[in-house]
Amino acid sequence: MHVAHLSLQDFRSYATAEVSIEPGVTAFVGPNGQGKTNLVEAIGYVATHGSHRASTDAPLVRQGAPRAIVRAGVVKDDRKALIELEINPGKANRARLNRSPIPRPREILGVLRTVLFAPEDLALVKGDPGERRRFMDELLTLRAPRFAGVRSDYDRVLKQRNALLKSAAAHRRSPGPEVLATLDVWDSHLARTGSELLAARLDLVAALRPLVARAYEALAPASGDVDLRYKSSLGEEELSTDRGQLAERMLAVVADYRKQELERGVSLVGPHRDELVLRLGELPARGYASHGESWSFALGLRLAAFDLLRADGDDPVLILDDVFAELDVGRRSRLAEMVAPAEQVLITAAVPADVPAELTGGSYTVSDGQVIRE
Repeated sequence: MHVAHLSLQDFRSYATAEVSIEPGVTAFVGPNGQGKTNLVEAIGYVATHGSHRASTDAPLVRQGAPRAIVRAGVVKDDRKALIELEINPGKANRARLNRSPIPRPREILGVLRTVLFAPEDLALVKGDPGERRRFMDELLTLRAPRFAGVRSDYDRVLKQRNALLKSAAAHRRSPGPEVLATLDVWDSHLARTGSELLAARLDLVAALRPLVARAYEALAPASGDVDLRYKSSLGEEELSTDRGQLAERMLAVVADYRKQELERGVSLVGPHRDELVLRLGELPARGYASHGESWSFALGLRLAAFDLLRADGDDPVLILDDVFAELDVGRRSRLAEMVAPAEQVLITAAVPADVPAELTGGSYTVSDGQVIRE
């Protein structure tokens, strides 16, 4: 799989941009602030419908423009597809596939698959649990696009349940039978949607564990062992991945927490409260790993995601946004050797010297919003 063409209209700093890209390695080189990352961010957005730099769509639209449009021509097994996304902050986004409108943008997830690593990914190691939950859920969706719907259903149930709990807490008295009956219904919905998401995450972590360990060892062979552990709000005991058993367990734990939830007005049990614990040796990586170790761990997570997606049938597009400048010579060379065989690697760098010699291919100079092929 590779991106053959990228077209932007009012995306970030670009009024318009047209970029043709070949398989193999392509580097976008230029000083900071010239628009390199905007190009790869657009490609990542097509794949995930989210930005690695912004939590909402508003910053993606050029100042003064009502909307942004991103088009990506994708080639997979000699078949071509044109993906078009219209980004409308505050409104529903629109999508087209091969010029045909798609009812819901999430229905085109999976047509393009990317793995993007950027400096912001240090938050995977150093940041809050939400960063690691997002990593898992985005990877689940890349592997099986239907999980976009599973996550949407869970978020909807959680929102409704929290609204009921908040209303009950605001009245500062014991809830009546009607409230409790309604809460029972939302408990069932929470267990049904939550158990499906939880089972998938547990399977995902089991699949990632050896891949992350291998990638980290290759990047930083003298830095010790790493491990992943899924910490669930359902308790410390080992969990089955059977959805029915997980749903029953979730209902039981929710019942145990009902009094606290009614007092606090918020759901305290479910995948939204879970954590992916990263360990370096015997210690949690968060708070103990050095900057270099954190960088290697974050890279290891992304490379493991790449290997997992590749094992599903085809190479995703690998994007390395301003990565090599942060690495010492040894890590830079080892990473270059690891990613060189990928079908398509897109790199951003401030200067040509930041692109390792092992990664030869096409190059663009990006300056003042102009993307010029070398």
